[in-house]
Amino acid sequence: MKLKVCGMKYIDNIKSIADLKPDYMGFIFYEKSKRNFEGIIPELPKSIKKTGVFVNEYLEIVVSLVEEYKLEAIQLHGDESLDYIQELRSHLSERIEVIKVFGIKDNFDFTQLKPYENEVDYFLFDTKGKERGGNGVKFDWLVLKEYTYSKPFFLSGGIGPKDVQEIKTIRETGLPVFAIDVNSKFESKPGMKNIKEVKNFKNKLEYEK
Repeated sequence: MKLKVCGMKYIDNIKSIADLKPDYMGFIFYEKSKRNFEGIIPELPKSIKKTGVFVNEYLEIVVSLVEEYKLEAIQLHGDESLDYIQELRSHLSERIEVIKVFGIKDNFDFTQLKPYENEVDYFLFDTKGKERGGNGVKFDWLVLKEYTYSKPFFLSGGIGPKDVQEIKTIRETGLPVFAIDVNSKFESKPGMKNIKEVKNFKNKLEYEK
């Protein structure tokens, strides 16, 4: 199972997390976010996929930032339509992964995913809340038992250092959980990750493989 550490913001902290070699590292390009990224991304190990997080952003800006930061994955965290994704794809290299986010609260109609199934590489399920991500709250994972697609997904939303056993339990259901996405529960302040907690979590996650 892969690990994505999202909401990175501070250079030294980015370097320290990079030393732990998560599979994905997320940078939020959304001005309303407390974790909005501006500046230079330091050199990262080639094994880490630089992921840009966007919310209803102009297509031209997404393409420009993909080129500027040499992003390898794009996470669409807004209300992006199928047409938008198809148009975006036409401007990007095939190697760039597209992850489409859907917010879940107490229930969810999974049939709405069907049109996106062949257009994105992964889904990401986050907790539906006031903020576009980083709410620090888990949704009811039992809702995922209604997920019938084969498309792998990232599991996100308030996942913290103590959730490894729950993650193990949901993996045992046979759901195609591709990656765990962590953010606010590993922070001392928005964008500043606790290195020790991320390291311990990653080690436990790998142990459970």
